[in-house]
Amino acid sequence: MRASAIVLVWVAATLALAGYLALELTGEDRSLFLPGRTTDGHHQIELACDSCHSAFGGVRQQACLDCHAEELEAAEDSHGDRKFADPRNAADLERLDARRCVTCHTEHRPGITGAMGLTLPADFCLHCHAEVGEERPSHQGFGFDTCASGGCHKYHDNRSLYEDFLARHGRDPVNTVRGLLPPRSGGVLRDGGERTALAAEDTEAPAEVAPAGAEGGADASPELLAAWAASSHALTEVGCPDCHETGASGWTDRPEREMCGGCHELESRGFQAGRHGMRWAVGLASMSPAKARLPMRREALARTIDCGACHDVHGVDVRAAAVEGCLACHADEHSLAYVDSPHHRLWRREIAGEGEPGSGVSCATCHLPREQRRVAGEDRIVVEHNQNANLRPNEKMIRGVCMTCHSLALSVDALADRDLIRRNFDGRPARHVDSIDMALARLESGEQEP
Repeated sequence: MRASAIVLVWVAATLALAGYLALELTGEDRSLFLPGRTTDGHHQIELACDSCHSAFGGVRQQACLDCHAEELEAAEDSHGDRKFADPRNAADLERLDARRCVTCHTEHRPGITGAMGLTLPADFCLHCHAEVGEERPSHQGFGFDTCASGGCHKYHDNRSLYEDFLARHGRDPVNTVRGLLPPRSGGVLRDGGERTALAAEDTEAPAEVAPAGAEGGADASPELLAAWAASSHALTEVGCPDCHETGASGWTDRPEREMCGGCHELESRGFQAGRHGMRWAVGLASMSPAKARLPMRREALARTIDCGACHDVHGVDVRAAAVEGCLACHADEHSLAYVDSPHHRLWRREIAGEGEPGSGVSCATCHLPREQRRVAGEDRIVVEHNQNANLRPNEKMIRGVCMTCHSLALSVDALADRDLIRRNFDGRPARHVDSIDMALARLESGEQEP
């Protein structure tokens, strides 16, 4: 073959390959360009490359903060920027730039990535705390890789593990039962005024979906209308057109997901920050159990995870969403063990009317807890739909969830016992974490006040 022909073939092949790669890069499936396995925390959005990466500029620090800044602020980040802006820490920054998330959180390097998405070496803490064994006799002899052990120090969120908090609550009774779960706030009337519950005949729906007796109606969907009439939507004057009519487009049988967020803004924001809805936040299609890395029920793999996956959009039965909505998909050991757990027995008692409202413990009680928020100048109880707010590390849930019913000591020990977690806390912790004992001993020695 003549040299010119070889060049032409080479050019044509190069152009074809370039065209193919460009097509793949602009398409929805960019998996061809992934340099390695993504961590469990980010694998859902790994195909939205530009949500984290800038062209030829690596990962942007602001991309991390766009998703996690609010969480770090709420956690009173114990290693925030202000700590490292202190000139006294300049020498430490020369060894390790702790101001950038990617110093510790590096993707696509599974060989050196731990379960929480960290790539840092085991002796990371020694860069700044090498003298802790000399400063605190209680820490003498500890290995450098034990700092982040269960019940001990957490780099960002130490609210449940600060020494003063451990000392203040270290002697609490095992079962404190400080109170029941706070009742959910009622719906908010958008225009104010008196609350007037709507009935089936008040649907204002088109004739083909309205019940008999309603204006212009036929009896097409009595079950749906009956469910709606008994729901919190009807109680707060939210009728069919409020969700099903979208301006000039007229009636739609399947409202867009943004319709829910119009009234449930906080819940929608939390949903998009968590495992169920984070794909929405970067413009990808909804999550499905088939994309999950945790074990899921085979019959649920093709489901679409949106608001309606857990909530009956007409009946709005939050009790079903709190348990059945979760177990319809999740099939990991912890989830499957729930139905035989003490928590589930409490839940069944409440549902049967034998326990006080708020005394039951559902999946949502721990993973989507009720929290008090200030909304439009009013204190309201809302459900946190971002599971990440209570996981990784799981000590995040101590203050806002576990200590609603249990002591700090039991909570710390239970969350450090992996076998107990797998059994969904059926039994007592098989191990004991010494952090509270150490804090109390230090207090009693007069070294430090709580």
